[in-house]
Amino acid sequence: MGEVRKVPKGKYVFPGSNPALRSAVTIMLPVMILYGLYVQIHGDYSPGGGFQGGVIVASALVLYHMVFGEAQISRVVSASFPRVMSATGFLLYVATGAISMIAGKSFLSYFFAMFDAVSEQKLGIFVVELGVGLTVCGSMVSIYFDFASREK
Repeated sequence: MGEVRKVPKGKYVFPGSNPALRSAVTIMLPVMILYGLYVQIHGDYSPGGGFQGGVIVASALVLYHMVFGEAQISRVVSASFPRVMSATGFLLYVATGAISMIAGKSFLSYFFAMFDAVSEQKLGIFVVELGVGLTVCGSMVSIYFDFASREK
């Protein structure tokens, strides 16, 4: 069967040492990210949207960190990535509203002056949902990294 290892008291066993877990996560990760993007993009047509898509993508990154460790995830994303992602999402959200206000409309009325009213609204909702998704994903990953890096 399997080898039983004694773990010294107070030590942490790295979960990534299990090859079955590493293989399962390697297969699941792209599916989780694609599903998160699907939920994000189709949020205005079906249930879902920025928040749900952002949480799904963030959970994929958290799972990757939990299984493969700090050294491996630092190759994929930098330490500042979650904060940059959150800031970019916030700026997208605010810029969408600011464009409307500059044109003399109300905040988030989705005015882009290039398209008809229906296309403007669809584009505006998509950009706002993208901003929400980026902000939520960045915030969730940032919170997790802050907790994971805490000393005992």
